[in-house]
Amino acid sequence: MIRTVLGFSVFAVVGVLAMKLLFSVLGGVLSLIGTILVWAFWGFIFYLILKVVAPDTASRVKEVITGRPV
Repeated sequence: MIRTVLGFSVFAVVGVLAMKLLFSVLGGVLSLIGTILVWAFWGFIFYLILKVVAPDTASRVKEVITGRPV
């Protein structure tokens, strides 16, 4: 009986540690995705303003990012 209780308690501790590790990695990945989405949003806003204010400059920026068409 003590062996069974000890086995369950060890299994519970290992499970809790595994869940903490999994959720910390998942949280890091979600944080990275969120940061990338925020940067993309601000880049889009900057490009939109640039396109309205200076269309020639916006086309040059787009050309630098995408490359010249062949």
